[in-house]
Amino acid sequence: MLMLNKRIVAIYVDKTNQQWIARDAEGKLWLIPVAEDAWKQRVPFTPTEKTELEPVPGHYKSLLGLPF
Repeated sequence: MLMLNKRIVAIYVDKTNQQWIARDAEGKLWLIPVAEDAWKQRVPFTPTEKTELEPVPGHYKSLLGLPF
């Protein structure tokens, strides 16, 4: 039997500093700036104990210009 591994992408807002965070298909977290071509300007994000990630609806992907 062939098993497919579906990778899920997601968008969050960090409630502690009001920043956009994206999880890519590989499971990596990225800080997404509010800027034109934001995905190319992303930086790695490492959560801390104070981080409060809240899921955001998927339609924000196009608002942020994310490629997935």
